[in-house]
Amino acid sequence: MVPASNANLQPLVRKLESIIDLSVEEREALASLPVMVRKLKADQDIVRDHDRPSQCCLVLEGLVFRYKVLEGGKRQIFSFHIPGDVPDLQSLHLSVMDHSLATLVDSELAFITHDNMRKFIRSHTRLGDIFWRDTLIDAAVFREWMAGIGRRDAYARIAHLFCELFMRHKAVGLANGEAFPMPITQAEIGDALGLSTVHVNRTLQELRRDGLITTRDGTLAVDSWEGLREAGQFDPTYLHFRQDTGGGRLKAFGRRLSPGER
Repeated sequence: MVPASNANLQPLVRKLESIIDLSVEEREALASLPVMVRKLKADQDIVRDHDRPSQCCLVLEGLVFRYKVLEGGKRQIFSFHIPGDVPDLQSLHLSVMDHSLATLVDSELAFITHDNMRKFIRSHTRLGDIFWRDTLIDAAVFREWMAGIGRRDAYARIAHLFCELFMRHKAVGLANGEAFPMPITQAEIGDALGLSTVHVNRTLQELRRDGLITTRDGTLAVDSWEGLREAGQFDPTYLHFRQDTGGGRLKAFGRRLSPGER
């Protein structure tokens, strides 16, 4: 484990700056959060359903996902989390976990004890409000996923997921042009979107055939943003990016222009 003094917490700063403006003092305060850093292998639980955690985690590298295993062994993935995300911040107030959190690939995580997080929020009240805003955006993503699983077909569900992941990576500087890391397997996409692996495979072939995406060596390239956005019925409002960041510009780019803006 690596102590806080040697930890690079810039992913957290970039994430929060994608949704709200931070002062120099706030960036410095975030960079000094007392954490312990651990490297975990792929497919390793960070916290399990029904655990009573005493700390929350920040993703520094890799990819993390929330999930629940139902009776009979079926798994539902609720969300994917990229560097800068704090996917279990709700454990500050909800003492018992109602789902599990695990690594999808080899990942580096910074762990912050609840006591230290509470002290930090009391000492930096505006940053406490910003963490609250981030949690509300997290809930907005849940609502959008629910709408997609309930009302979109497979083609739109997968296109929408790719639009979301692309914009989130782009907003925090983790995209390379129109490409971003995509180590998520077809089975994991199926578990997230309520689709069989066969259905996911067939739909990915269709998205490629339509010239919307290219996948290669764990990355996904968006070949036609407008086409992918239309296919996914994607409106990025729910991500609540700042207007003056890369995410904010993508938000404006992602929405349909009104006649007066064309």
